[in-house]
Amino acid sequence: MKQGLPTLTHLLIDPQQPFIHRDLSWIQFNDRVLAEAFESNNPYLKRLKFLGISSTNLDEFFMIRFASLLRSLQSTKDPVAKERLERIKYWILESVRKFTLKQQRCLKIQHNKKGKIIVCLKPVKASKEFSIGKEVFEKKILPKLQQKNNFQLSQLLDLKNLQLLVFVDNSITYEIDQSLEQCYSHYDKITDTTYIFFLDDLLLSHLDAMLPIKTKPGILRLTRDADFTADLSEHDTESIPDIIRTSLQSREKGKFVRMQYHGSWPQGMIDNLSTYLKILPNQCFRTPGTFCLGGLFPIAQDLSEIFAKDPSYCNPPLQTVVPTPFRAKNIVTIFDSLAKFDFILHQPYDSFLSYIAWLKQAAEDPKVISIEQTIYRTDSVSKIVEILKEAAKTKKVTVTLELRARFDEWNNLKIADELTKAGVTVKFGFGNLKLHAKVTLITRLENNKKILYTHLSTGNYNSKTSRLYTDFSLFTANSEIGEDAKHFFDSVYRKHIPSSFKKLLIAPTKLHSKLRALVKDETDAATKGETARIFAKVNSLVDQKLIEDLYRASQAGVKIDLVVRGACSLVPGVSGLSENIRVISIVDRLLEHSRIYYFAHSKSLYLSSADWMPRNFFSRLEIAFPVLDNAIFNYVESVVIPGYLKDNSKAKYLDKNGLWKKPPKSKEQHRSQEFFETLAVNRYKGTPLDKRNLSTLNDQTS
Repeated sequence: MKQGLPTLTHLLIDPQQPFIHRDLSWIQFNDRVLAEAFESNNPYLKRLKFLGISSTNLDEFFMIRFASLLRSLQSTKDPVAKERLERIKYWILESVRKFTLKQQRCLKIQHNKKGKIIVCLKPVKASKEFSIGKEVFEKKILPKLQQKNNFQLSQLLDLKNLQLLVFVDNSITYEIDQSLEQCYSHYDKITDTTYIFFLDDLLLSHLDAMLPIKTKPGILRLTRDADFTADLSEHDTESIPDIIRTSLQSREKGKFVRMQYHGSWPQGMIDNLSTYLKILPNQCFRTPGTFCLGGLFPIAQDLSEIFAKDPSYCNPPLQTVVPTPFRAKNIVTIFDSLAKFDFILHQPYDSFLSYIAWLKQAAEDPKVISIEQTIYRTDSVSKIVEILKEAAKTKKVTVTLELRARFDEWNNLKIADELTKAGVTVKFGFGNLKLHAKVTLITRLENNKKILYTHLSTGNYNSKTSRLYTDFSLFTANSEIGEDAKHFFDSVYRKHIPSSFKKLLIAPTKLHSKLRALVKDETDAATKGETARIFAKVNSLVDQKLIEDLYRASQAGVKIDLVVRGACSLVPGVSGLSENIRVISIVDRLLEHSRIYYFAHSKSLYLSSADWMPRNFFSRLEIAFPVLDNAIFNYVESVVIPGYLKDNSKAKYLDKNGLWKKPPKSKEQHRSQEFFETLAVNRYKGTPLDKRNLSTLNDQTS
């Protein structure tokens, strides 16, 4: 096959069809993440964070997506389909190989010898960096090393996912304890400098000098298939946690999908290892620098607190606000406000503490008789969990918790135990469907009548990520939405797939078909010469049926704007196919996480937890909730949507050749995240939310 980066033809699932393969598109997304690490206008620690994120993203890609591709290749019998998968696999690995080299170039740029932070890699022996690294190695790493003699190839089969193995010669090895950090920082008072070291580099630099060995070491890291499925259809609630615990054990023993190595290796050793492990040569990567880049993210997070006031190292703290109805000292309850109008939060510009204040008020309010909530991902030390545990002392509290939230399973098992012990009724996702919907329902007794208050969100009930992700959440006392939420919970409790809703759109029963119908409605309107427009903001757009519908809408004259953060299989701007479609992606200091679906002709506006992907439409329980309040509708339509589309600072545009490009330079720079932060700080003055959303500055986030 021809070498080089993929062209549009190579990116396509089928060279004859206009659909970019989701995995190749995702690699392009990760390249946009890495581009932020190269961006000199970003503060130094922010660049280190993006470099670390690009590495952990890639690790997860191999554990989940690439592993899935290998399984498909193994199971596919059709020779044409198999050839396509082989082609996609080839271009994935070629792209990853070039991406890895780009990461190492970025790392060299970040060396930053003149600053107060020095990232160390392969320091020369006479340098201060080397002597400090030696001290870090002796104190933090050496005590945890255990030498193993008489190495046997079968030893590799016991390595855990992403665990490091050090080879000193053909017989001596060290399996590196996974409790060791990927990166270490050391502050030197004399030079007022913080040094950052990588675990694998410290091992290569100092292991041979510390121990009675004569040869330079080589280091190996193996990536395993980390996906697992657990069908919970036939199991009762009590047995589900044990089933998940058992299933999680398979993650550490999944099939090998990637080998990374560097350092000194005997001739032919890597070939022997890959043959034994059944890892093909093109899935073996010699890493020129380090494969511990992922450790930069937590290190940079910690150092951000120290350098918070230095703009060359950190962004100014994000100013967040708590709207008036949610302020603790406000004598008017949040419920009183919701009786008058709905309320929307644009997080993190509007603080997630607003939701916590609402939940706390519900927990303490004697009129509230029950609280029902879903949890997909939450922080390990969660204020929400503590509030729910306290509320269970005086009212009925039910939490539906998804134990299969990938890589959060152990945390969710712990939370399930905590809640159960505190008297909370804990339910779990069921069958093959993951419960991904984010909804809280408060039932309050007012004048002997049950009134339902509903909170719906595009993001998780997680205090930590709520400061790093952008999301929308809606509070409403709308009775039809409340009844829908109640029906949703009752169905899940009975392990029934929810259906027959008045206002909410639910996957897997209705969401996909309704979205297609809404696209068709805009298409029909454009055909008749009427105003028609579609805007969607999602993390991923890979559903082929919807993409085909969007192509038809474009051909009918519908103006379509799409903000797609990650993988996008649609090809915009192609004459006769998609010339009326524009696609942008925004990668900035906050992770864009909200999903918005807007259809102008039908005057429909939905917010959701669901991306436009088959898994969200057919393999998860999802909710898309309508914006029914006129002021909020007008705000999203006239302020939020243009606010994203005007971004010419952090946005990149997808062209008809499948390439992501920067917008043309402009004298007036518009950075959407700064725009939304300013709106919140100024209490939405001059917008449809003016005077409704009186706020006070609250917490600050990095």
